[in-house]
Amino acid sequence: MKNDKIRMLLVEDERTLADIIADTLGEREFDVSVAYDGAEGLRRFDACRPDVVVTDIMMPGMDGYTFAEALRRRSADVPILFLSARSAAEDVVRGFEMGGNDYLRKPFAMSELVVRVRSLVGRSRAARPAAGVHYAVGRFQFDPERQTLADGGHVRELSAREAGVLEMLCERMGEIVPTQLILQRIWGDDTFFNARSLHVFITRLRRLLAADPSVQIVNARGVGYRLHA
Repeated sequence: MKNDKIRMLLVEDERTLADIIADTLGEREFDVSVAYDGAEGLRRFDACRPDVVVTDIMMPGMDGYTFAEALRRRSADVPILFLSARSAAEDVVRGFEMGGNDYLRKPFAMSELVVRVRSLVGRSRAARPAAGVHYAVGRFQFDPERQTLADGGHVRELSAREAGVLEMLCERMGEIVPTQLILQRIWGDDTFFNARSLHVFITRLRRLLAADPSVQIVNARGVGYRLHA
């Protein structure tokens, strides 16, 4: 196997479709591991540590939403792309809220899947922080790699989205970070529904940081957010 191959975990209960995707992408410089349900997907993830995960939503046992939520407790960084025949707005929004980065409706062209996956992996690699980076946020210590926010001896674990948003604000402390940039990097696109979701995560972070009055996340209306510490 070439070192430059993209390691992909595919979780899909339709075995014929899974095999077609694996065979096709295997010919396009992908190294594909296949699981046929969510529980097997978690085991495969632990074994192969892929660069990207592609998962169906409607699966027996553990569905794709539950699988993604469990996966996010293992990794904040690995991109997740949902495949689904369901196209209602609430299904798409739920997918992003569960930690997804992109959503591709069935049926789809294989070339579009390839482009989406390569784009996700490219953004993930570009956004990956240097090992050991920590941020001082007022009296807090933030570790983006471990997704922890420490206040003295009290350490709180953050969700993947909370850690991702806080990291972007810390990278440009005191500057306005455009909403569009945050959404593109963490959610994968800047739709209205994702913007509403971002607002929810900003509110959560404000509550977590409220113990230090010198720390503020300021809303530059219509532009973005600024972290003061």
